[in-house]
Amino acid sequence: MSRPLIGVSTYRERARWGVWELEVALLAIGYPRLVQSAGALAVLLPPDDPAHAAAAVARLDGVVVAGGPDVEPVRYGAEPDPRTGPPARERDAWELALIEAALAHGTPLLGVCRGMQLLNVALGGTLVQHLDGHVERVGAFGTHPVTAVPGTLYGTLAPGVSVVPTYHHQAVDRLGTGLVASAFAEDGTVEAVEPAEGGGWVLGVQWHPEMGEDLRVVRGLVSAAAEGRG
Repeated sequence: MSRPLIGVSTYRERARWGVWELEVALLAIGYPRLVQSAGALAVLLPPDDPAHAAAAVARLDGVVVAGGPDVEPVRYGAEPDPRTGPPARERDAWELALIEAALAHGTPLLGVCRGMQLLNVALGGTLVQHLDGHVERVGAFGTHPVTAVPGTLYGTLAPGVSVVPTYHHQAVDRLGTGLVASAFAEDGTVEAVEPAEGGGWVLGVQWHPEMGEDLRVVRGLVSAAAEGRG
């Protein structure tokens, strides 16, 4: 059987290479490598008209919403904190549409860091706009332990305590409708979310699996994507 096709959302940035300085669809190589290492094919999903999200998701076997800039607070009815980064409105709109399409279509979905936060916002949840202690050094990933909640999807994939790569300053505050927390950091920060029941294979993780070697989460995504193909 051919490998499942997993779409990964991307940045829209301005970058320089060789003699060129142009707008690019940009994604850290760790994301496609993670998908490939788990036995799937990776395809990049640059920001597009949100009206096209359902058509894009319909051609995929799974979706990864990648990490990146802060979600604009207006999306969850809040005023911006002074420490919240500048908005990425085009990306917010596109990725929220991808999430909504994946949920509606029953397509396996993994949200990474910002992706987890957007999943929560898409379902009516809110975010903590700044927390301390989850960035060891600017521009460098750190690690910390997370504890899985038994009986959850994440708890089945990675039971007990795992040390994960982390770099974030925002987190889930009020959980979105139908979501439960499935992992916590030592300070109580929600580190994973998923539907309470009947939501298909949907998982958000606060950390960055693409920066580590633990494939359990993405293998779960790829397995569900393969099963969904029939």
